[in-house]
This record gives sequence, C-alpha cells and structure tokens, in this order.
Amino acid sequence: MPKNTTINLRVDNEVKEQAKTILESLGLSLSEAFNLLLHQVRIMRGLPFEIKLRLPAELNDGYGSYICEYGYKHDYSKFDFESIERELSDPELKSYTNMDELIADLESDTDDDEI
Repeated sequence: MPKNTTINLRVDNEVKEQAKTILESLGLSLSEAFNLLLHQVRIMRGLPFEIKLRLPAELNDGYGSYICEYGYKHDYSKFDFESIERELSDPELKSYTNMDELIADLESDTDDDEI
C-alpha cells in the first residue's frame, strides 16, 4: 500500500474555487489533480507545461524586427526594401483595388491561354 503524505498549500480562494469547479466537471478532486501534476513533473522531469514571458520586444536592429506576443521572431532585416520600393514604383506593375479585379484579370489571362 502506498504511503501518503499531507501537503498544506496557500492559494487564492477564488482561484481554488474556480479550479475546483472545473476539476469536478472533469471528475477530479483537487487532491487528484495535484497528484496528477506531481506525477507529470516526475515523468517530464520538469513542469508539464511551458512557462515563459511572451512580451513584444524591439530587437533594435534598425529594421523593425521584433519578438511578437507569442514569442516568435519577425525578422525584417532580410527584406530588401529598396528593391521592393523600385518594384512598386514600376509603371508596368499591375495593381488591383479589390479581389474581384484580381480574379477577373486572372480569368482573362486564362481565357487568352486557351485560344
């Protein structure tokens, strides 16, 4: 028979009651949920979920790259903005004001190819 021990925890009462309601709807008591957590810590050799700060932060690279709220790096330093500006200023460049125009143009190109 396994040996049991008692643990006293200090938790916010409102958080405890909200968690207890959710756990009960899952068929678990607070004690069972805490035991599951401890087993997962043992199995995973750490917390069974990720803990990290996910705050936007400028990288100060001069190109506006940043880390978004989800922790992903958006690196704009690889864009050749001068080339993009040249391409956008090209009078031969087709542009559209809405999707209908784009689709109509694509369909007309397809019709010409079938002839």
